Amino acid sequence: MKVGILGATGAVGQKFVELLDGHPHFEIEALAASERSAGRPYREASNWIGAREMPAAVADREVVLAEPDALADCDFVFSGLDASAAEVLEHRFAEAGIPVISNARTHRMDPDVPLLIPEVNPDHTALIDRQTTPGWIVTNPNCSTVGLVMALKPLVDAFGVEAVSVVTMQALSGAGYPGVSSLDVLGNVVPFIGGEEDKLVHEPRKLLGSLEDGAIRPYEMTVSAQCNRVPVLDGHLECVSVKLGTAASPEEVAEVMASFESPLAGMDLPTAPARPVRVFEDERFPQPRRHVEAEGGMQVSVGRVRACALLDVKFVVLSHNTIRGAAGGAILNAELLQAQGRLMPRAVAAA
Repeated sequence: MKVGILGATGAVGQKFVELLDGHPHFEIEALAASERSAGRPYREASNWIGAREMPAAVADREVVLAEPDALADCDFVFSGLDASAAEVLEHRFAEAGIPVISNARTHRMDPDVPLLIPEVNPDHTALIDRQTTPGWIVTNPNCSTVGLVMALKPLVDAFGVEAVSVVTMQALSGAGYPGVSSLDVLGNVVPFIGGEEDKLVHEPRKLLGSLEDGAIRPYEMTVSAQCNRVPVLDGHLECVSVKLGTAASPEEVAEVMASFESPLAGMDLPTAPARPVRVFEDERFPQPRRHVEAEGGMQVSVGRVRACALLDVKFVVLSHNTIRGAAGGAILNAELLQAQGRLMPRAVAAA
């Protein structure tokens, strides 16, 4: 399938380019950005910040303007746009019949737009049927939400969850490029990330909610969130305390998380981790430097599962913010939608 990338020159757009290089199902057809970058070769238009070399297949490709007419040959697009641009542009693509799989926050909480983690709520793609445009929009959650919800999902299923307290230590790459000033973050911690705590409060309830009569009934739990930016390159670490609906020991909680079986098993999705959640027994783990790249950055790591004196149980969660929490998560969404028959070449869909 032919893929376009909106916001291709930005940090998330570059991660899409990196992860799609050699993908067995999706091939980059167009790189799109603003007027400032359009008309220039990608190697010149993007300040490449990837750890690997820019893929040779895209280096000399001309960046086009992020408008539907310029991406008419694409079967669908990934959106790495910032929220202000996504508000208008993503709807414009959907109206032109081009599906949008978005990393932007703009439409995540729209009642007819799926907010999707494939291992958690694959049935929520049915919300697409409520959208009235020829194309549609599907979103993935905030990068800090993904790790939290992946860890909570087995607990919700086994015991129920009534309340969550989460304190995040979020990597610098989550702020994009140029991101946080070095004078603000070197040897320091910034205890505020604009809008982040609100996302952690509301997005998990939609993700863990149930699909009833074509709408999402949010999961009933209380979430208290505090978010901090720390001088780590990649990997969001979260300290989580949970009040369970049914009493369970830390050992039982650890076992439930460790034995979580992905609903994607057997679907042969290239980006899906074989083991979505790993639970460490070593109390020093997980650590961003050691574990953030597990299963291509798509695995969520959990450690230090123990009793909590205030709630019931507490633990630490680690996830890769630009892979699992951004571009990699969106690519997995596309793979699921393709497997479900919702994403197909536009010529076939039109027929």
